[in-house]
Amino acid sequence: MKKIVLFFLIINLFAMSQETIHDLSFKSIDGSEISFADYKGKMIMIVNTASKCGFTPQYTELQQVHEKYKDQLVIIGFPANNFGAQEPGSNDEINAFCKKNYGVSFQMAEKVSVKGDDIHSLFSWLNKQENPDYIGDIKWNFEKYLLDENGILIHRYRSMTKPDSKKITELLN
Repeated sequence: MKKIVLFFLIINLFAMSQETIHDLSFKSIDGSEISFADYKGKMIMIVNTASKCGFTPQYTELQQVHEKYKDQLVIIGFPANNFGAQEPGSNDEINAFCKKNYGVSFQMAEKVSVKGDDIHSLFSWLNKQENPDYIGDIKWNFEKYLLDENGILIHRYRSMTKPDSKKITELLN
């Protein structure tokens, strides 16, 4: 009997140690600390962004998706300079660029690293989550991670998948 109780205790401890995104936090582009727990009950789309990339016009679609689904979806852009030095600006410069050129009103995080030795802990965690297609390092700017209302990764999309693609919006409707 003691072995059975011990077994269930170990299983419960293991289950409790499993993180969801709600156990993590990040800094906004203005430096405020934000807990992902604030977004419980909403889906979350995380996108690594860059201002000087061929995919930068996806800011337009991200803003449109934000406006259409803001009651059920939180979009968070994470500027990163990991690919082709395509995000060289400071947080203030990035924020101004996004607002001026794309009218971005969705949440933007501070500039982070999304790969390498200095990878932000969020992306280290995200890249290890099970995904129907692939796991591992980000390949380029504007990869998207879609998480459910419970903070569990639903799907990860490469840069070529637009934020307003049917693949994504079907999961939001």
